[in-house]
Amino acid sequence: MSDAASKPAVANPGPLGLSGFALTTLVLSLVNAGVFKSTDLSAFAVLPLALTFGGLAQLLAGMWEFKAANTFGATAFTSYGAFWIGIGMYLWFAMSSPGFAPGGKSLSTILLAWTVFTFVMMLGALRVNGATASLFVLLFVTFVLLTYGGFANSTSITNIGGYLGIVTAANAFYNAAAGILKDLAGKDVLPVFNFK
Repeated sequence: MSDAASKPAVANPGPLGLSGFALTTLVLSLVNAGVFKSTDLSAFAVLPLALTFGGLAQLLAGMWEFKAANTFGATAFTSYGAFWIGIGMYLWFAMSSPGFAPGGKSLSTILLAWTVFTFVMMLGALRVNGATASLFVLLFVTFVLLTYGGFANSTSITNIGGYLGIVTAANAFYNAAAGILKDLAGKDVLPVFNFK
């Protein structure tokens, strides 16, 4: 058997998708936590990442997960890549529409829909491994808090959601590192807590 035949057709796209998700989530969560106070700063900090690394790169990772026959990964990365592109477009439209500030009921409605979708994905993640399951549980609770904070017009709840989003981003970075190190070492280096 040749080396070409023994190698997978596609490298593991998971770490790329997780990294795009983690980095963009971290920046937006810093905004939601109140670390960045300026609306302009938050839009300019989040917009490029949402359209490129969190959006396009993650969307591509989802397409490669289809090639790797990973339905869960393909659905997650493609969907959350589209989420980030949508958030980027939302910010872009908000910046180009005088008098329209991002947030409020419009963003809360978007977040509500993604909360429902994340709940469905969380159910699937509970069959993957502990690291992935914890990521989706954290993401679901983050979406719940951000959605509630938006509808209730509660800065404090949104700030809590932002801090939980930072924890969610850290978890996604851990998952990405676990995938990268496993590929390089040929075995698990960071535990992902496989379900038996």
